[in-house]
Amino acid sequence: MRVTLLCVGKTDEKYIEEGIAKYTKRLIHYVKFNITVIPDIKNSKNLSQDQQKEKEADLILKQVDNSDTLMLLDEKGQQYRSVDFSKLLDKNMVSNVQHMVVVIGGPYGFSDRVYQRANGLLSLSKMTFSHQMIRLFFVEQLYRAFSIMRGEPYHHE
Repeated sequence: MRVTLLCVGKTDEKYIEEGIAKYTKRLIHYVKFNITVIPDIKNSKNLSQDQQKEKEADLILKQVDNSDTLMLLDEKGQQYRSVDFSKLLDKNMVSNVQHMVVVIGGPYGFSDRVYQRANGLLSLSKMTFSHQMIRLFFVEQLYRAFSIMRGEPYHHE
């Protein structure tokens, strides 16, 4: 299985980039993983929230093939304990999912078109975090999930 984290907008905080790089390097032992960044929408100040979400939808959906499993990180999504998230990933691997694309949307969330295409919604917390921080949290949780699958000592219960 391949996993792609698709993000709208770049990360400009060095400490976040360093954390993401740390866990991305660890993930190569478990899964083919990459991060794809969609540039911020230009002249977004001149667009309504819905117009901005639609422009982002075009860019997001262009990155997703029909055969991909598309998961959205969304405040309305299902929350999982780390062990349960690991089981979800394992279930997808056993189901022969070839490519899972996980998307962190723009500041206003996703358009209806993206929700309709999605195979599921995930939430990392009931709290709100910056989109940059969520990247680091997700990559760490992905690493944690694979270490749980392998029975390695990273996760403690």
